[in-house]
Amino acid sequence: MYQRYVKRGLDLVISALALVALSPLFALIALWVKLDSRGPVFFRQKRVGRDKVLFEILKFRTMRTDAPHNVPTHQLSNAGSYITRCGRFLRKTSLDELPQLFNILLGQMSLVGPRPALWNQDDLIAWRDRYSANSVLPGLSGWAQVNGRDELSIEKKALRDGEYAQNVSFPLDVKCVALTLIKVFNREGIAEGREGRHYAARRMEDKP
Repeated sequence: MYQRYVKRGLDLVISALALVALSPLFALIALWVKLDSRGPVFFRQKRVGRDKVLFEILKFRTMRTDAPHNVPTHQLSNAGSYITRCGRFLRKTSLDELPQLFNILLGQMSLVGPRPALWNQDDLIAWRDRYSANSVLPGLSGWAQVNGRDELSIEKKALRDGEYAQNVSFPLDVKCVALTLIKVFNREGIAEGREGRHYAARRMEDKP
């Protein structure tokens, strides 16, 4: 009941209101992206949606146009060299993700759910199949995002996504949103590129 009707209704109302309220911020970010480097304002990429149906995700562009297009950032060597000046700020604050409110409005995403995998991330997709995490809409944020984000291994990320898929509820969604705001404010769990991912993984292993 909640997942089919209430959750979708909340997604529609909140994303529509947010797009209206944040329109001045959208305009400022779009201008900054355009003035900072050559290329389009928005970055589009094929991602995996519910039941592995592909869709085109929308973000503010944070990398130069010569950056590899279909490689996950955590697999890039020296990823920081591709990130633009404004892109560094947008990624640290997660403001680059705001255009996904349009994806939510279109029913391709939800406010909360597993972060949409890149179409060629076969390892993550396979692990999510194992934990039934591909059965729900991907989200702007999710359970894995607030429990380690880039610091998690592929398997652990899929496990957290599976936990969410099996326990979708209004209280869990509220908890995810609240924790997301805290994580974004504290800029936790972000690791850019292959080097950053390895450092983050070691840091997680060293934790008691």
